[in-house]
Amino acid sequence: MKTNATLALPAGLLTQSQELGARLARLRAARAVRQNDAALRAGISRSTASRLESGDPGVAVGQLLRYLDALSPGLTLAQLLAKEQPAELALQARERTKRVRLAVGSGDRADLNF
Repeated sequence: MKTNATLALPAGLLTQSQELGARLARLRAARAVRQNDAALRAGISRSTASRLESGDPGVAVGQLLRYLDALSPGLTLAQLLAKEQPAELALQARERTKRVRLAVGSGDRADLNF
């Protein structure tokens, strides 16, 4: 009989599984790799890659490690969880909102004085 791994997992462990999936998705986005391409490199289907990124606990650990290696060769699971990858730091910098300064001429400044 087949069991649903999501239902069999305690809530705390399910949250950890979902966080791991989110970290994989952010790493893929930081590396600007399409999910289909990463799955192809890892030798898994795109639907399995989607399950990995959504935190499905029923996916085999070997598939998770192959997907991680396809995204970032040489990166270990411990390094992924340490949250200190240069690619992720670069993604955070790109995501930060940037201040925009309007080009205001001297004549326009008088209009801004209330």
